[in-house]
Amino acid sequence: MSPPLPRTTRLRQFDTCRLIPTRFAAREDSVLTGIAEDDAHLADLFELDNATNERLRGERGLSAGIGIDELVFGIPNASLVNAAFTYAHPQGSRFNGPERGAWYCSFEPQTALAEVAFHKSVEYQEIDRFDDSVTYETLLADFTGAFHDIRKDPRFARCLDASSYAASQRLAARLMENGSVGVIYPSARRSRGTNLACFRPAVVANVRRGDAYRLTWSGDPSPKIEVEKPAAKPAGRRPRNTPRGAD
Repeated sequence: MSPPLPRTTRLRQFDTCRLIPTRFAAREDSVLTGIAEDDAHLADLFELDNATNERLRGERGLSAGIGIDELVFGIPNASLVNAAFTYAHPQGSRFNGPERGAWYCSFEPQTALAEVAFHKSVEYQEIDRFDDSVTYETLLADFTGAFHDIRKDPRFARCLDASSYAASQRLAARLMENGSVGVIYPSARRSRGTNLACFRPAVVANVRRGDAYRLTWSGDPSPKIEVEKPAAKPAGRRPRNTPRGAD
């Protein structure tokens, strides 16, 4: 008999934060435009780039991990949503395997920054050099629905292991098989921080751009964090985040 799944929580959470390198959130024409000698050369460069672009492959129904019917089209920032699910780390991440990605975000900007800073510091630790400056852009998104929730649930403590994704990836596979839309979990990188891994592109709502941050490492694993560019604030007030209790 399979162990029980986590409880579900009805969630209504606005302004969740996902940080991506600014180079992946470009607003202008492709960088290929600047290196092409002429229109014919640009067409060849695009053809070569498209052949290895996992998002475009997924949007053509060529991805092994996610079907074209699950991806989103015709909405603002659809390409950024689809990219989260069609690009996956070769070893997977906490709640996804290597074939299919997920939309990872945090309830608080500070938690998203702590997550990014940790993972970049691990990369620099491997080469024993903490000397870099990187800009990240915030993607804000809203979520409404019932999500599996492992906060304050000791049965799933191994899914929060700071050094291993084995247990959490097994749980994610079970959740996906049972039609889950995602999982809420406490951050392993920031005390009292909360993260969300969404498994379904259609659930990622109202994606828009937020603040940009510059993270600078100057010989120390902990970077200096500065707001590079504040996001334009929309007119009027938004409703406050109103998470609801667990089912």
